Amino acid sequence: MVAQRGRRNGAKAAHKRTGGAAGTPDADNAPTAEMLAVEENGQVPDPVAARAKSIPEAAVARLAVYLRVLSAMSDQGATTVSSEELSSAAGVNSAKLRKDLSYLGSYGTRGVGYDVAVLVGQIERTLGLTRQHKVAVVGIGNLGHALANYGGFPGRGFPVEALFDVDPDLMGVPVGGLPVSHLDDIPAVCAERQISIGVIATPPTAAQSVCDRLVAGGVQCILNFAPVVLQVPEHVEVRKVDLAVELQILSFHVARRADGAEPAANGAGQAEPGLGLGDGMDGMVVR
Repeated sequence: MVAQRGRRNGAKAAHKRTGGAAGTPDADNAPTAEMLAVEENGQVPDPVAARAKSIPEAAVARLAVYLRVLSAMSDQGATTVSSEELSSAAGVNSAKLRKDLSYLGSYGTRGVGYDVAVLVGQIERTLGLTRQHKVAVVGIGNLGHALANYGGFPGRGFPVEALFDVDPDLMGVPVGGLPVSHLDDIPAVCAERQISIGVIATPPTAAQSVCDRLVAGGVQCILNFAPVVLQVPEHVEVRKVDLAVELQILSFHVARRADGAEPAANGAGQAEPGLGLGDGMDGMVVR
Protein backbone atom coordinates (compact mmCIF):
# COMPACT_ATOMS: atom_id res chain seq x y z
CA MET A 1 0.00 0.00 0.00
CA VAL A 2 1.38 3.36 -0.93
CA ALA A 3 1.97 5.61 2.04
CA GLN A 4 2.64 9.33 1.97
CA ARG A 5 4.85 11.48 4.14
CA GLY A 6 3.60 14.10 6.53
CA ARG A 7 4.65 17.74 6.38
CA ARG A 8 7.56 19.16 8.33
CA ASN A 9 7.04 22.44 10.16
CA GLY A 10 8.57 25.34 8.25
CA ALA A 11 9.07 26.09 4.58
CA LYS A 12 12.82 25.58 4.79
CA ALA A 13 12.39 21.98 5.92
CA ALA A 14 9.86 21.30 3.19
CA HIS A 15 12.18 22.72 0.52
CA LYS A 16 15.07 20.67 1.79
CA ARG A 17 13.12 17.41 1.56
CA THR A 18 11.75 18.02 -1.93
CA GLY A 19 14.82 19.56 -3.48
CA GLY A 20 12.84 22.55 -4.71
CA ALA A 21 10.25 22.70 -7.48
CA ALA A 22 12.77 22.32 -10.29
CA GLY A 23 14.85 19.55 -8.73
CA THR A 24 12.36 17.10 -7.25
CA PRO A 25 13.92 13.62 -7.46
CA ASP A 26 11.92 10.65 -8.63
CA ALA A 27 10.91 8.00 -6.11
CA ASP A 28 13.62 5.53 -7.10
CA ASN A 29 16.44 8.06 -6.81
CA ALA A 30 15.41 10.02 -3.73
CA PRO A 31 17.53 8.99 -0.73
CA THR A 32 15.77 8.26 2.54
CA ALA A 33 16.00 11.01 5.14
CA GLU A 34 15.56 8.80 8.17
CA MET A 35 18.37 6.32 7.49
CA LEU A 36 21.49 8.41 7.89
CA ALA A 37 24.99 7.15 8.62
CA VAL A 38 26.80 9.82 10.66
CA GLU A 39 30.16 9.70 12.37
CA GLU A 40 29.85 10.49 16.07
CA ASN A 41 32.77 11.16 18.41
CA GLY A 42 35.20 10.14 15.69
CA GLN A 43 33.78 6.62 15.39
CA VAL A 44 33.52 4.93 12.01
CA PRO A 45 29.87 4.49 10.96
CA ASP A 46 28.35 1.03 10.83
CA PRO A 47 28.73 -0.27 7.24
CA VAL A 48 25.07 -1.29 7.16
CA ALA A 49 24.03 2.24 8.14
CA ALA A 50 26.46 3.69 5.59
CA ARG A 51 24.88 1.65 2.80
CA ALA A 52 21.38 2.48 4.05
CA LYS A 53 22.11 6.18 3.56
CA SER A 54 21.97 5.73 -0.22
CA ILE A 55 18.82 3.61 -0.42
CA PRO A 56 15.93 5.38 -2.20
CA GLU A 57 12.73 5.41 -0.19
CA ALA A 58 10.80 3.52 -2.87
CA ALA A 59 13.39 0.74 -2.55
CA VAL A 60 12.94 0.69 1.24
CA ALA A 61 9.24 -0.06 0.75
CA ARG A 62 10.11 -2.91 -1.60
CA LEU A 63 12.67 -4.32 0.85
CA ALA A 64 9.84 -4.75 3.35
CA VAL A 65 7.92 -6.75 0.75
CA TYR A 66 10.98 -8.90 -0.04
CA LEU A 67 11.37 -9.61 3.68
CA ARG A 68 7.78 -10.80 3.95
CA VAL A 69 8.19 -13.09 0.94
CA LEU A 70 11.56 -14.42 2.12
CA SER A 71 10.21 -15.12 5.61
CA ALA A 72 7.39 -17.17 4.09
CA MET A 73 9.90 -19.07 1.94
CA SER A 74 12.09 -19.74 4.96
CA ASP A 75 9.10 -21.09 6.89
CA GLN A 76 8.52 -23.49 4.00
CA GLY A 77 12.10 -24.76 4.19
CA ALA A 78 13.68 -22.84 1.30
CA THR A 79 17.40 -22.15 1.72
CA THR A 80 18.15 -20.38 -1.58
CA VAL A 81 16.11 -18.33 -4.01
CA SER A 82 16.84 -16.97 -7.48
CA SER A 83 16.20 -13.34 -8.38
CA GLU A 84 13.52 -14.48 -10.83
CA GLU A 85 11.68 -16.48 -8.14
CA LEU A 86 11.87 -13.69 -5.60
CA SER A 87 10.90 -10.95 -8.04
CA SER A 88 7.90 -12.96 -9.24
CA ALA A 89 6.70 -13.59 -5.69
CA ALA A 90 7.20 -9.93 -4.76
CA GLY A 91 5.56 -8.56 -7.92
CA VAL A 92 8.54 -6.59 -9.27
CA ASN A 93 10.84 -7.13 -12.24
CA SER A 94 14.07 -9.00 -11.58
CA ALA A 95 16.33 -6.13 -12.67
CA LYS A 96 14.77 -3.79 -10.11
CA LEU A 97 15.03 -6.46 -7.43
CA ARG A 98 18.72 -7.03 -8.12
CA LYS A 99 19.33 -3.29 -7.93
CA ASP A 100 17.43 -3.06 -4.63
CA LEU A 101 19.44 -5.89 -3.12
CA SER A 102 22.70 -4.39 -4.35
CA TYR A 103 22.10 -1.53 -1.90
CA LEU A 104 22.56 -4.13 0.85
CA GLY A 105 25.83 -5.33 -0.65
CA SER A 106 24.10 -8.59 -1.63
CA TYR A 107 24.63 -9.76 -5.22
CA GLY A 108 23.83 -13.46 -5.00
CA THR A 109 25.76 -16.30 -6.63
CA ARG A 110 25.44 -17.06 -10.33
CA GLY A 111 23.60 -20.32 -10.85
CA VAL A 112 22.63 -20.53 -7.18
CA GLY A 113 20.85 -17.31 -6.28
CA TYR A 114 20.57 -15.76 -2.84
CA ASP A 115 20.92 -17.43 0.53
CA VAL A 116 17.49 -16.89 2.12
CA ALA A 117 18.68 -16.71 5.74
CA VAL A 118 21.51 -14.30 4.92
CA LEU A 119 19.22 -12.07 2.87
CA VAL A 120 16.60 -12.00 5.64
CA GLY A 121 19.28 -10.91 8.11
CA GLN A 122 20.60 -8.20 5.80
CA ILE A 123 17.14 -6.74 5.20
CA GLU A 124 16.22 -6.89 8.90
CA ARG A 125 19.37 -4.99 9.86
CA THR A 126 18.80 -2.39 7.16
CA LEU A 127 15.18 -1.85 8.19
CA GLY A 128 16.14 -1.60 11.86
CA LEU A 129 14.26 -4.75 12.81
CA THR A 130 16.97 -6.22 15.01
CA ARG A 131 15.23 -4.58 17.98
CA GLN A 132 11.61 -4.14 18.93
CA HIS A 133 9.66 -0.94 18.32
CA LYS A 134 6.87 -0.39 20.82
CA VAL A 135 3.61 0.84 19.31
CA ALA A 136 0.74 2.96 20.64
CA VAL A 137 -2.66 2.99 18.92
CA VAL A 138 -4.81 6.10 19.32
CA GLY A 139 -8.50 5.88 18.45
CA ILE A 140 -10.11 2.59 19.46
CA GLY A 141 -12.91 2.49 16.90
CA ASN A 142 -13.31 -0.31 14.38
CA LEU A 143 -9.86 0.20 12.87
CA GLY A 144 -8.21 0.75 16.24
CA HIS A 145 -9.78 -2.43 17.62
CA ALA A 146 -8.54 -4.40 14.64
CA LEU A 147 -4.99 -3.05 15.03
CA ALA A 148 -4.95 -3.65 18.79
CA ASN A 149 -6.11 -7.26 18.35
CA TYR A 150 -3.88 -8.11 15.39
CA GLY A 151 -1.50 -10.85 16.48
CA GLY A 152 0.99 -10.37 13.65
CA PHE A 153 2.62 -7.20 14.99
CA PRO A 154 4.55 -8.64 18.00
CA GLY A 155 6.09 -11.43 15.95
CA ARG A 156 7.47 -8.87 13.51
CA GLY A 157 8.99 -6.71 16.23
CA PHE A 158 6.11 -4.24 16.74
CA PRO A 159 4.37 -5.05 20.05
CA VAL A 160 1.37 -2.82 20.81
CA GLU A 161 2.07 -1.44 24.28
CA ALA A 162 -0.50 1.35 24.73
CA LEU A 163 -4.06 2.24 23.64
CA PHE A 164 -5.79 5.62 23.86
CA ASP A 165 -9.25 7.05 23.29
CA VAL A 166 -11.61 9.76 24.65
CA ASP A 167 -14.70 7.59 25.11
CA PRO A 168 -15.35 7.36 28.89
CA ASP A 169 -16.95 3.94 28.40
CA LEU A 170 -13.64 2.60 27.09
CA MET A 171 -11.41 3.86 29.91
CA GLY A 172 -9.70 0.92 31.59
CA VAL A 173 -11.43 -1.61 29.33
CA PRO A 174 -8.93 -4.17 27.96
CA VAL A 175 -8.66 -4.41 24.19
CA GLY A 176 -6.26 -7.03 22.91
CA GLY A 177 -5.17 -7.50 26.52
CA LEU A 178 -4.32 -3.82 27.11
CA PRO A 179 -6.43 -1.30 29.05
CA VAL A 180 -7.46 1.83 27.16
CA SER A 181 -6.11 5.13 28.54
CA HIS A 182 -7.29 8.70 27.96
CA LEU A 183 -5.78 10.93 25.28
CA ASP A 184 -4.55 13.30 27.96
CA ASP A 185 -2.26 10.53 29.25
CA ILE A 186 -0.49 10.07 25.91
CA PRO A 187 2.68 12.09 26.70
CA ALA A 188 3.26 10.48 30.11
CA VAL A 189 2.43 6.91 29.08
CA CYS A 190 4.45 7.05 25.85
CA ALA A 191 7.48 8.42 27.68
CA GLU A 192 7.18 5.85 30.47
CA ARG A 193 6.76 2.86 28.13
CA GLN A 194 9.29 4.16 25.58
CA ILE A 195 6.84 4.10 22.69
CA SER A 196 8.64 4.68 19.38
CA ILE A 197 5.75 4.40 16.90
CA GLY A 198 2.32 5.99 17.22
CA VAL A 199 -0.64 4.91 15.08
CA ILE A 200 -3.39 7.51 14.60
CA ALA A 201 -6.79 5.97 13.85
CA THR A 202 -8.94 8.92 14.92
CA PRO A 203 -11.35 11.20 13.05
CA PRO A 204 -9.45 13.84 11.04
CA THR A 205 -10.45 16.68 13.40
CA ALA A 206 -8.57 15.05 16.28
CA ALA A 207 -5.50 13.85 14.38
CA GLN A 208 -3.28 16.93 14.79
CA SER A 209 -3.97 17.18 18.52
CA VAL A 210 -3.17 13.50 18.93
CA CYS A 211 -0.01 13.93 16.88
CA ASP A 212 1.14 16.78 19.13
CA ARG A 213 0.60 14.63 22.22
CA LEU A 214 2.56 11.73 20.70
CA VAL A 215 5.46 14.02 19.83
CA ALA A 216 5.39 15.44 23.38
CA GLY A 217 5.72 11.85 24.63
CA GLY A 218 8.89 11.29 22.63
CA VAL A 219 7.34 9.36 19.72
CA GLN A 220 9.44 9.91 16.60
CA CYS A 221 7.52 7.86 14.02
CA ILE A 222 3.80 8.15 13.27
CA LEU A 223 1.54 6.06 11.04
CA ASN A 224 -1.46 8.22 10.19
CA PHE A 225 -4.73 6.73 8.96
CA ALA A 226 -6.62 10.02 9.28
CA PRO A 227 -7.15 11.83 5.93
CA VAL A 228 -5.19 14.95 6.93
CA VAL A 229 -1.62 16.20 6.53
CA LEU A 230 0.03 16.46 9.93
CA GLN A 231 2.40 19.23 10.96
CA VAL A 232 5.39 17.71 12.73
CA PRO A 233 8.90 18.74 13.83
CA GLU A 234 11.82 17.94 11.56
CA HIS A 235 12.91 14.92 13.60
CA VAL A 236 9.53 13.16 13.39
CA GLU A 237 8.77 10.80 10.51
CA VAL A 238 5.17 10.46 9.32
CA ARG A 239 3.63 7.92 6.99
CA LYS A 240 0.07 8.54 5.77
CA VAL A 241 -2.14 5.69 4.60
CA ASP A 242 -5.33 6.76 2.83
CA LEU A 243 -7.44 3.79 1.74
CA ALA A 244 -9.84 6.02 -0.19
CA VAL A 245 -6.97 7.32 -2.33
CA GLU A 246 -5.82 3.77 -3.04
CA LEU A 247 -9.33 2.83 -4.19
CA GLN A 248 -9.47 5.91 -6.41
CA ILE A 249 -6.16 4.93 -8.02
CA LEU A 250 -7.49 1.44 -8.66
CA SER A 251 -10.69 2.97 -10.07
CA PHE A 252 -8.58 4.92 -12.56
CA HIS A 253 -6.90 1.75 -13.80
CA VAL A 254 -10.21 -0.12 -14.04
CA ALA A 255 -11.72 2.75 -16.02
CA ARG A 256 -8.65 2.97 -18.28
CA ARG A 257 -8.84 -0.75 -18.96
CA ALA A 258 -12.54 -0.51 -19.79
CA ASP A 259 -11.94 2.45 -22.11
CA GLY A 260 -9.17 0.56 -23.87
CA ALA A 261 -11.26 -2.58 -24.30
CA GLU A 262 -14.35 -0.78 -25.64
CA PRO A 263 -13.11 -0.28 -29.24
CA ALA A 264 -12.19 -3.96 -29.51
CA ALA A 265 -15.60 -4.98 -28.18
CA ASN A 266 -17.23 -2.80 -30.83
CA GLY A 267 -15.08 -4.22 -33.63
CA ALA A 268 -13.29 -0.91 -34.07
CA GLY A 269 -9.81 -2.29 -33.46
CA GLN A 270 -7.65 -3.46 -30.60
CA ALA A 271 -7.00 -1.54 -27.39
CA GLU A 272 -3.81 0.43 -27.28
CA PRO A 273 -0.81 -1.34 -25.71
CA GLY A 274 -0.10 -0.57 -22.09
CA LEU A 275 -3.69 -0.17 -20.93
CA GLY A 276 -3.73 -3.22 -18.65
CA LEU A 277 -5.00 -3.02 -15.07
CA GLY A 278 -1.54 -3.42 -13.59
CA ASP A 279 0.25 -0.93 -15.84
CA GLY A 280 1.66 2.11 -14.14
CA MET A 281 1.54 0.36 -10.75
CA ASP A 282 5.09 -0.94 -10.66
CA GLY A 283 6.39 -0.76 -7.10
CA MET A 284 2.89 -0.23 -5.69
CA VAL A 285 1.96 -2.87 -3.14
CA VAL A 286 -1.64 -3.33 -2.09
CA ARG A 287 -2.03 -5.43 1.03
